[in-house]
Amino acid sequence: MIYLKTNEEIELLRENHLLVSETLAEVGRHIRPGVTTKELDRVAEEFIRSHGAVPAFLGYQGYPASLCVSVNEHVVHGIPSDKVVLKEGDIVSVDCGTFMKGFVGDSAYTFAVGEVGEEVRQLLEVTKEALCKGAAQAKAGNRVGDISAAVQEYAEKFGYGVVRELEGHGIGRKMHEAPGVPNFGARGRGPLLKEGMVICIEPMINMGTRAVVFESDGWTVRTRDRKPSAHFEFGVAVRKDGADVLTDFSIIEKAIKH
Repeated sequence: MIYLKTNEEIELLRENHLLVSETLAEVGRHIRPGVTTKELDRVAEEFIRSHGAVPAFLGYQGYPASLCVSVNEHVVHGIPSDKVVLKEGDIVSVDCGTFMKGFVGDSAYTFAVGEVGEEVRQLLEVTKEALCKGAAQAKAGNRVGDISAAVQEYAEKFGYGVVRELEGHGIGRKMHEAPGVPNFGARGRGPLLKEGMVICIEPMINMGTRAVVFESDGWTVRTRDRKPSAHFEFGVAVRKDGADVLTDFSIIEKAIKH
C-alpha cells in the first residue's frame, strides 16, 4: 500500500530530514583519523535527542545503534564499534534516521577521512551525482523505473557495480514503506509516481563488481571483491513539477569544509 502524504505531513517529513542533515553535519565534524565508529554513534545519538527527536535506527528490527557506519568495502549497515578506528584515506558511509512528531527522516552521506585517492574521490562524486540523476526523475507521471534506470545508467558509465540486493524505499510514519526504489531497472516500468509520494533514493555503488556478501553479524553488507563502496541517500517528495528534496546536503558540506 502506497500512502500519499498531505502538504502538512510532507513538512513534518522535511523537518525530520533536515534534522538528519544537521546530525550528519555534526558527525562529519568529528570524522578524522583515530576516531572510532562507536564515537560517531555517540555524537549522533546525543545530537538527535538534544533536538527533541529519537534515533529511528536504535532498536529497529533489533539493530543495536543509532547510526549505520560502513567503512571502505562495507556497503551499508555497519554496526558502530570501539574496535573500528578510522584512518587517513578511508571512506565512511554514515546512514542516520530520526523519529519526531510521528514521522521519520532517513539519509546517508559518504565522507572522506582526510585525503583520499583520486579513484576513490571519483567514486564518491559519481555516486552522489547518480543520486541527483535519479531524483530528477521523481515527478508525478513518471515511474519508479525511471529513477532506477537513471541511477544505473550513470553509475555504469564509469564501470562501477550497482548493488541489486538493497534498495531505496517509501518513507512516512514508518521508515520503510512502499514502494521499493531499486537502483537498477528499466524506464517506464514499476509503480506510477504520484503527487504526495515520499521516497528515499539511495544508490549503493561499488568500485568493482556489484556482488556483495552479507556478514555473519546479520547486518553488515560488504563488497565481495573488497573494493570500496559509496552510499548516498536523501528523502524526496514527488511533485507534479519535479522532485522536492527534503534532505539538505549543503548543511553537511558546509560543516566539513571548516
